[in-house]
Amino acid sequence: MKGHIARKRFGQNFLVDSGIIGGIISAIDPQRGDTVVEIGPGLGAITVPLMARLDHLHVVEIDRDLIARLKRQHPPARMSIHEGDALAFDFASIGRDLRLVGNLPYNISTPLLFHLAEYVGVVRDMHFMLQKEVVERMVAVPGDGDFGRLSVMLQYRFHLEWLIDVPPESFDPPPKVQSAVVRLIPKDVAELTAKDMTQFSRIVQTAFAQRRKMLRNTLKGVLDDAGFAALGISPTLRPEDLAVEDYVRIANYLA
Repeated sequence: MKGHIARKRFGQNFLVDSGIIGGIISAIDPQRGDTVVEIGPGLGAITVPLMARLDHLHVVEIDRDLIARLKRQHPPARMSIHEGDALAFDFASIGRDLRLVGNLPYNISTPLLFHLAEYVGVVRDMHFMLQKEVVERMVAVPGDGDFGRLSVMLQYRFHLEWLIDVPPESFDPPPKVQSAVVRLIPKDVAELTAKDMTQFSRIVQTAFAQRRKMLRNTLKGVLDDAGFAALGISPTLRPEDLAVEDYVRIANYLA
């Protein structure tokens, strides 16, 4: 912790609770030859125990001071440092069968999750620490107030598992929010039945743009009454009342 001041603009809160760190490493269960990519290694709370169990670790870091620190601490033979913004990083450039891990910056976690979802084809699994509120949205079920665009888009592509709750005092400085660790495992290609991913994404985004309104209003000009009838979906339902499969059916009907 010594010598580095957490930077607000990078959303830095450093994990210092050894019990939680141990729990995260156990959940990941890294094996020697795994291709693990840590997003935002920070001061190395997860990095060091990961490296103890891996031949090589990839890290993506934006903070130049932390990059310099990592370079001093770890030789290139043991660690590849990818300098830059994870939101713009091409994870496929590292290879395939990737295992992504990280205490994600809370200020960019939602757009970052959407970015990472684009790499399902090269990812084995992901283990992330996030704001608890984001994890609640990720795993929410239809009819739940937290069920929204993030829930639908991630549940379409991944099997999600809420693993560990992490209180603010596990960090330095302590954030003002509760945190949680979640596992994302990409679904088998056979489970991904949307004919046109762009269409599917657009339907979900349009539906949830006005989440308090009925589907008849939110999807006006996209799906007419005949379409609702053909799909057996009531136009008076609200966006959070439909299951992920219903959004796939709407997109495929329109495709």
